Amino acid sequence: MNKEWVKVFIAAFFEVFWVIGLKHADSLLEWIGTVISILISFYVLIMAGKKLPVGTVYAVFVGLGTAGTVAAEILLFDEPFKLAKLLLIFLLLIGVVGLKLVTNDNEEEGALTK
Repeated sequence: MNKEWVKVFIAAFFEVFWVIGLKHADSLLEWIGTVISILISFYVLIMAGKKLPVGTVYAVFVGLGTAGTVAAEILLFDEPFKLAKLLLIFLLLIGVVGLKLVTNDNEEEGALTK
């Protein structure tokens, strides 16, 4: 995995924080943390998108962010656990991994030269 894909994972990590912040932020400090997470998330995502196929980058970003947000809601905020929801998230992650696997290095290098 190259450093550009690591950037996508970092962007998705911060996406989880800002999505949770949009729902649960109550104080000024929490809102500042939410805004900082938005800025970091999108900055890192844009940097990765300059060197990788944008459609694949966005799909991976959203898929990982969705899975992380659902997991955080269940683990931290007592969201009810539903097996159907977990299976659908798993199916989504299979699609994300599949997109990553079918994105060959030639497409990534082609994005650099265009």
